[in-house]
Amino acid sequence: MTEIRLYNTLTRQKDVFTPADPNRVTMYVCGPTVYNRAHIGNARPAVVFDVLFRLLRHTYGENAVHYARNFTDIDDKIMAAAESEDVPIETITKRYEDFYRADMGALGVQRPTYEPRATEHVEQMVAMIAALIEKGAAYAADGHALFDITKDADYGTLSRRPMDEMIAGARVEVAPYKKNPGDFVLWKPSAADQPGWPSPWGRGRPGWHIECSAMIEAHLGTTIDIHAGGLDLQFPHHENECAQSRCAHDGAPLAKIWMHNGFLSMDKEKMSKSLGNVVTVGELLKQGHRGETLRLALLMAHYRQPLDWNDRLIEQAKAMLDRWYRLLEDEQVDAVGDVEVEAVLADDLNTPAAIAILSEFANSRKLERLWRGARMLGILSHSPDAWFGRVRPEPMIVETSMGSIALSSGDEIEMRIDARAAAKAAKNWAEADRIRDQLKAEGILLEDKPDGTTVWRRA
Repeated sequence: MTEIRLYNTLTRQKDVFTPADPNRVTMYVCGPTVYNRAHIGNARPAVVFDVLFRLLRHTYGENAVHYARNFTDIDDKIMAAAESEDVPIETITKRYEDFYRADMGALGVQRPTYEPRATEHVEQMVAMIAALIEKGAAYAADGHALFDITKDADYGTLSRRPMDEMIAGARVEVAPYKKNPGDFVLWKPSAADQPGWPSPWGRGRPGWHIECSAMIEAHLGTTIDIHAGGLDLQFPHHENECAQSRCAHDGAPLAKIWMHNGFLSMDKEKMSKSLGNVVTVGELLKQGHRGETLRLALLMAHYRQPLDWNDRLIEQAKAMLDRWYRLLEDEQVDAVGDVEVEAVLADDLNTPAAIAILSEFANSRKLERLWRGARMLGILSHSPDAWFGRVRPEPMIVETSMGSIALSSGDEIEMRIDARAAAKAAKNWAEADRIRDQLKAEGILLEDKPDGTTVWRRA
């Protein structure tokens, strides 16, 4: 069995990956807060840790890897979006869950084993908070429940920041009911017009950090093998997850290995909504970029390094894929895996090295190895005929709140079908009809199947 070494943020070194149970490898990646479309920076962890998911399944077996990626479906931003549209929050969350699955599906991201929603685990969150209060690691005050950071002797070991820097970095709320400035909210009261659940501390809703700890315990166990997410989550989110889970479970660590991907910039500027330089996956697909092109572009830098997103990067990825598909016109194999590609991926997901190996395979016409190795990265997943548009690609089936919809990677028609599905989920029938009628005017006829899928044909 290939030895996998992963950079562990907790130890600041590459550690040999040794799962507690090789027959049940556990991994959790923090997922989206569903109030808007995912931008390309949001897609980086989904794609990067999809490669890890593939590597683990290749190494330990498809059924041995238990991977959870959550949906945060209760949040102030979600409530603000629902209020602005005058719709229930479920309309917002279901719409953007559907968009997220479709957008990530277009990038070749496989569905995790579990996709827990925060609102479906409030009971587990309340139980964990109650346990923390009973153990003296948390306290109730003024309708809130808060974690007392002084009760965790190891607080700060993940981010390795001094306490004053952590308090400043957390942008904590100054509140008279807090014992310490850095104490963080586990439960907070809800106003009468806000979503809320009963609890021993009054009607309210959970804080952000407790969600992941409770969902990890519910689906994966007390201590998991890998916890991953973007670098921006290292503090305060992951640090606080560590602390509350450790105290709830009598010192047991939440995860053995912590992994964090680096930031994305946009033409060498930090990607920021305030700067107006955020581009969504959906926008890129509608511009005509293929999902597989975007996926390869995201993998061209090592996941822990910054990645500058620009047109040149996308063009480079497209040119590489075009060349490889031309070489593979008459060469297809079913099996997945190449020992050289596997070896560099096992060395902390070195995707740039894997891409370099694939380029060498292409140069030396080792086409079967090119095909096998590429599939470990989740690319070259089409036939050359489909890639070059000589035949219609096989649709990717994406699960949504409405059922299954068909999504061809990077195909504008399919993305518009997805937008129609989201409009229907939001009960925006006028928009759904507009999209259908516009497609019809362009010679594209839609057929809604009884099982929830939508197929299209040319008139």
